[in-house]
This record gives sequence, C-alpha cells and structure tokens, in this order.
Amino acid sequence: MIQRSASLKREALLPFWRRQMAACPQTRPNNRQLDNTQHEDPRTHEGTGESATGSRRQADKGPKRDESAPKQREPDGVRPSRKNTAIAQQKPRGLARKDKRLSTGSWSLLRSTFNVAVVGGGLVGLASARELVLRHPSLTFAVLEKEKELACHQSGHNSGVIHSGIYYTPGSLKAKLCVQGAALCYEYCDQKGIPYKQCGKLIVAVEQEEIPRLKALYERGLQNNVRDLRLISAKEIQAKEPFCRGLMALDSPYTGIVNYRHVALSYAEDFQKAGGTVLTDFEVTNMEMAKESPPESTEGLKHPVVVRNSKGEEVYCQHIVICAGLYSDRLSQISGCSPEPRIVPFRGDYLVLKPEKCYMVKGNIYPVPDPRFPFLGVHFTPRMDGSVWLGPNAVLAFKREGYKLFDFSPKDFGDAVLYSGLWKLVSRNLSSGMNEMYRACFLSAQVKQLQKFIPEVTINDILRGPSGVRAQALDSEGNLVDDFVFDGGTGDIGSRILHVRNAPSPAATSSLAIAKMIAKEVEERFGL
Repeated sequence: MIQRSASLKREALLPFWRRQMAACPQTRPNNRQLDNTQHEDPRTHEGTGESATGSRRQADKGPKRDESAPKQREPDGVRPSRKNTAIAQQKPRGLARKDKRLSTGSWSLLRSTFNVAVVGGGLVGLASARELVLRHPSLTFAVLEKEKELACHQSGHNSGVIHSGIYYTPGSLKAKLCVQGAALCYEYCDQKGIPYKQCGKLIVAVEQEEIPRLKALYERGLQNNVRDLRLISAKEIQAKEPFCRGLMALDSPYTGIVNYRHVALSYAEDFQKAGGTVLTDFEVTNMEMAKESPPESTEGLKHPVVVRNSKGEEVYCQHIVICAGLYSDRLSQISGCSPEPRIVPFRGDYLVLKPEKCYMVKGNIYPVPDPRFPFLGVHFTPRMDGSVWLGPNAVLAFKREGYKLFDFSPKDFGDAVLYSGLWKLVSRNLSSGMNEMYRACFLSAQVKQLQKFIPEVTINDILRGPSGVRAQALDSEGNLVDDFVFDGGTGDIGSRILHVRNAPSPAATSSLAIAKMIAKEVEERFGL
C-alpha cells in the first residue's frame, strides 16, 4: 500500500501532457513497435545523427531504467531541458467531473454556466480557449470535447512538422499566420520545456522541369519572410542528406518537428490553471436558446444558450466558439448556420522506415509541389521518437475518424459521395486520384516514388505505419477551401455563435497565432 501511494504521488507530479498521453495512445505501425534507438550508418560505422546544436529541448527523465536492459540513446540533436524539472513539480488540475444528482432524477456539472463555451478539444480549440481566458480572467470559459481525452484526432494524428511558411501565397492569412505561428511555437516549447528538434527541411528538385518551380518557391518564401532560406546545389544536398539525390534543393533550416499532442495538452494545462474548465466525453448534439434559466441559477437568463450533448446533459453559456475540425460543417447545421463549405475527409497513410534503416534520413525531405495536383506528395519526415515516416498518400476516407483501411461509416460515406462538390473535384483530378489509390494498395508503387529521392530505399526497408484523416473543406464547385473561414448566423442563436469552419494546414504550426486571431474575432463579435 505504501508503494502504491508513492507511485500515485509521483504520477501526480508529472506534467499534465505526460499523464494524458498514456490515456490516448497514438497509432503505431502494424508490424512492430518502433524504438528510438540511434542506428549506425554501415558506410562509415558511425552514427549519422545531427549534432546536438540543432535542437533546444529534451523530454523529462522517466523512471529509473533497469541497468540490465540494453542501452538506448536519445534521438539525434535533442538536449536535456532545465525547465522540465520545475514543470514536473507543478500539480495541474484534472479534468472537470460530472456530478450525478440522482435524487432529482437529473444531472448537473460542478459548474454548468459559462460566459463562453469552446467546442472542440484539439489544438485550435485549446489554443483559442487559452488565449481567451488569459485575456479575460474575470470571465468563465469551458472547453467541450466529445472524446474521453483531448487532442485524439487531427491534433494527435499529424506529421509533427513545424512549418516555416514557404508554400503559401505572399500576403495571405495562411502565410502570415504560419510565419508568426512557427516563431510562437518554438518560443512556447522553450517556455514549457516541451521537446522539439529544429532538423530543417530540403525541398528537392529531382527533374529538370521542377527547377523553375523550385526557384519560384524560393522567391515566395523570401516574400513571406521565412528565415534562413537558400538554394543549394546537388553537392550541398548530399552534404546535408548523404543518401538523398537531387539536382537542386531549397534549404529551410528553420523547419522543425514536435509532438503536437504534447503541445495541445500543455495548452489545456495553461487553460485550467487560469481558471478554465475542460469537459470531456461531451459530444454536442444540439444548441438552442434556453426557455428558462438553469435550476441552480439565481441570475435569470444571463446564460441564454443551452448546449446539449448526446446523453441529454446541458451546459448554459452566453456565447459559443466552435473549433470542431472534422465535424465543423455538421455543428454549423445543428446551430442553423450555413452547411457550406462541406467537410470531406481524406485519409493519409504513412509508411515507416524500419528502425535499422532510419540512419538514411536526418531531416525533412519534401518534393517540389506540382500545381496540377491538390495535395503535396510523399515526403520523408523524422519523428521525435527517432522513427522516420514516409508519405502520406491522400485517399477518400470512408469514415471521418477512420484511421484504418476498412473503417466505414454509412453516414460519413453517404455525406461525402452525395456531395456534388466532391464529384467536381474528382472529375478534375481523376488521374492523380487513381494513382493515389493504386499507391495506397501497392507498396512497391509508393516505394518507387520514394526512390526518386533516396534510391537506396527498398520495399524490404519499410513497414505500414499510422494514418491520419484531414478535414478538407470543399465548396459546391469542387474547390478546396484554402484559407480560414469564420461563420456566424442570424437570429438569437446564430448571433451568439462563432464557427471556425476551416483551419487548414498548417493549423498545428499556426495554432497560437490562429488563437490570437480567433480571440480578436470573438471580442469584436460578442463585445467581450
């Protein structure tokens, strides 16, 4: 009993994001679990990992390792953080609990009335809630999340790349928010002791016809004020990535990697410490104007909006901010707002390099984007655990949260295939869409794409890996909605809701910058 109590005490002292990670495991490769061992390059018999000067933070030390176990090294270029010790000593608040009151035949929350409720416990929702509570500490805020844990979908199933802002149209909101967001992300991780690695990215031209597009991309990056960009030759490519082949590349050393679920859970911890309430397992199914005040309220209809979940439980508030990602269009319809743009889910399947082959990739290796196609193409992405992801492809998902090949939802599938905008998109991209489906089924086809960059990669070097689902906003003409969309509505209920209808990639990188924009929009619309 004494040993159990000591263990629970140590667990309570861990950072909130560490304790929550255990409760919502990430998708792992099908064949075997990857380790984070650093592997040797057989060409030189030396580790080819990046120097420790390329990173800033290292994860907290875990429990004492069994000395008899085989030793493992940390991923390349990651150094210990001095701030983690202090953070580990902070005891964060847990998630708010529901209080069943059986004597009345109904239920209530420890607090069921709030000034603002934020629907969606992903990166954008949590960052926005955090920004709002820090700006308005005298008001009450809640985050409502349908899952039992936070950040379990798009925020926990992504590449983990901190983008620098190269690709986006100069002057666009995406470009500005990405550049600002990357700087804020690095600064936040430094402050909170969240591990990351600034491993850089090469955008590699492997064919002569790609070089003009690469140079145009370089000019675009300069206009977007991306840091430290430069064009490099084939020889310089091999100096940075010994196994990579290319004619010319755009070098972006400011690009990095991080575990975004750690970041999201840290946002939640900040939000709760500032007085916010997080309610999990609260799937919103209805929003309407209250006909009477909540039973425990003595303030009348000061909180006139009632938010109801799938269990019939209710929260009363003055205003709602909806950051629902894959379900943003459905919640918009529930509240009486426009169904457009529609969310069409696309699944991206990754391959992973076998652990003994991870020495072949040091940083991110990306293709030159082809403007004829809506998605970027396969790339090499190192991870914080030392593994390397390859891909992803982009195929229609048959379920909005379907991370496996045969996951299927009749409602989700029907909503997608009956939408005219999807068929217009398909008709314009039929050839590339068929190629994506072919590569999803046959590994050899995807390996052939990867070999354009690293010829040494073979089908024997890879395993099937995890998947993610992208919430792609699509209009009725079949156009991909490529920038942020805010929406409200008319009437009593519509005027009290702000819908974040589209927060496209790189929303993870830009989350803190997006949060500032959303907070400003909330203040202007609702007069906070």
